[in-house]
Amino acid sequence: MALNSYDFVTVGGGTAGLVLANRLSEDVNQTVLVIEAGSDQSDNLQVKIPAFYAMLFGGEADWNFTSTAQPNLIGRTVSLNQGKSLGGSSIFNTEVFAPPTQGIIDSWESLGNNGWNWDSLRGFYDKSFTYPSIPKSSWDTLGIGSQPKQNNSDQGLIQTSYPLATHPIRKAWVETFERLGYPRGDNLWSEGSVGAFSNLASIDPATWERSQAANRHYDPIKHRENLHVLCNATVEKILFKEGSTEATGLQYHHNSVTKSVTARKKVIVAAGALQSPKILELSGIGKRETLIRHGIDVVKDLPGVGEGLQDHLVVDLGLEAPGLQTRDPIIRRELEAVQQAMAEYTANRTGILTSPGLLTYAYMPAQALLSHDGCQHLQKLLEENRPKRGDLEGWELARALALYEIAEKVLIDSAMPSGVYITSLGQNPFESDPVTGQRTFKTLPGEYLILAGILSHPISRGSVHIQSRNVSDAPIIDPNYLSNPVEIEMFAEHMLHLQSLASSPPLSGLLTQPPKPLRSVSHLAYLEGAKDYIRLRAASMWHPAGTCSMLPQKIGGVVDSHLRVHGVKNLRVVDASIVPILPPGNLQSTVYAVAERAAWLIKSEHGLECSDV
Repeated sequence: MALNSYDFVTVGGGTAGLVLANRLSEDVNQTVLVIEAGSDQSDNLQVKIPAFYAMLFGGEADWNFTSTAQPNLIGRTVSLNQGKSLGGSSIFNTEVFAPPTQGIIDSWESLGNNGWNWDSLRGFYDKSFTYPSIPKSSWDTLGIGSQPKQNNSDQGLIQTSYPLATHPIRKAWVETFERLGYPRGDNLWSEGSVGAFSNLASIDPATWERSQAANRHYDPIKHRENLHVLCNATVEKILFKEGSTEATGLQYHHNSVTKSVTARKKVIVAAGALQSPKILELSGIGKRETLIRHGIDVVKDLPGVGEGLQDHLVVDLGLEAPGLQTRDPIIRRELEAVQQAMAEYTANRTGILTSPGLLTYAYMPAQALLSHDGCQHLQKLLEENRPKRGDLEGWELARALALYEIAEKVLIDSAMPSGVYITSLGQNPFESDPVTGQRTFKTLPGEYLILAGILSHPISRGSVHIQSRNVSDAPIIDPNYLSNPVEIEMFAEHMLHLQSLASSPPLSGLLTQPPKPLRSVSHLAYLEGAKDYIRLRAASMWHPAGTCSMLPQKIGGVVDSHLRVHGVKNLRVVDASIVPILPPGNLQSTVYAVAERAAWLIKSEHGLECSDV
């Protein structure tokens, strides 16, 4: 049962929230409460078994958000699946544990966030996970050339592995890029920013079950008497000392009763990039005009709340791969295949169910834009589409220019990725209608390999705001995808290059030749057609970030470099919403690192013992 008062009270028991709960409750003299809207799904086989992650979409463990209609995606809405459960999105992400790039992390500090650079954050990445021990005899099959080293001697709680380690896609993928002049990306955790690699998965090699925030940061320590976690409870607002901006606790709803709890030291909002701005606005922190429009008393006029939404778009290309081990029979839900896979997994913890099917990655610049003419074309596009006065004013213009300057450096640097390429074992059953672009469910016979491209450095920024003062109403989410013309140009070049890989050996040896696409891809014959293909098929990678950005207040920041909400006492935000610029790959490793650093900052401020990093 929740008490009336704790030292630390946290909104959200997701990825960041449970890291904080674990670290802050390490001191037996500190009391911690976590309030989570969802339930505990840790015993759910769809959570445990790596291949079953998508079965949770649209169910009780999913907030099941949808964007507003996106004009640059032919008016389509986009599904934005986010975890509503203890463990948050760590219970149903695709388990990819990808490195950031040093240049992007260093750019956080250049925006005015002192201490947020690669040298200072690397230790917190290391602290968050354990790298698997790989015998040298397996390096070649895995497509790795060395055993990466972690700087931290302590093993992190999130366990990682290389599922389906002998699958031929791993070696073929890396060697294909080597033949194109890109070295193996073995040490992207410590050096380098481009190259192909076998990606780590947050799957425990001891059990071949998903390794996530709930089963690694909460289950082993839930017996602690100084830690309480309250599930199925909805936070309604942050409470403040009367007439001030000092946060004192939370008001929440549980078992049909509205209650309040006091935070003696800190209130921490860790509800995710699509929910944390909602909590702040419902509590009176946000743009004055927005709050007044919804009849909410203004506690702090902070117009950056809910602004700066960024996300990764992904576009897939399915190719026939006869005889390749894929997830297609499982995707088609063929009874015999599912039963055989379950029997193998249950008996031996082997087989196709040990992986979500995403085994390989590549961080890439846009090949066609690296030539002299291509570079000049890109620089011209960047100059023509630079944010300017008249379109934006004040802090909005200042922030846009600061972010655009970083984007320019990334996009024209051949040593920095502007795209991410991935493979997935099996068709994507959610296809887009070639006319409307709306998604339908239709599976095909056969085996397929997906090549997918991701725009790794989005320039566009969107927003998420409350639609009413009712906490039950979903926020209005407008990612504003592809609103800068540079993005669609860059994305189209990447998709054309990605398609060409299907004819490049040795990857080509795994595919029907000439390549036979899952659906018609006639659009990909030329640049403008590739742009149309992207508008029809682009989907979210579910990496929303930046809506409570860690930036100076004068350029629209919501939190400072200690993750304290500007102008508000005893209130912090710790989750993907504080990320000012997305790293290129999947976001989960960065959220774990941010949460580990946040715990260190909070413990240091209150004189609590901190482990070295």
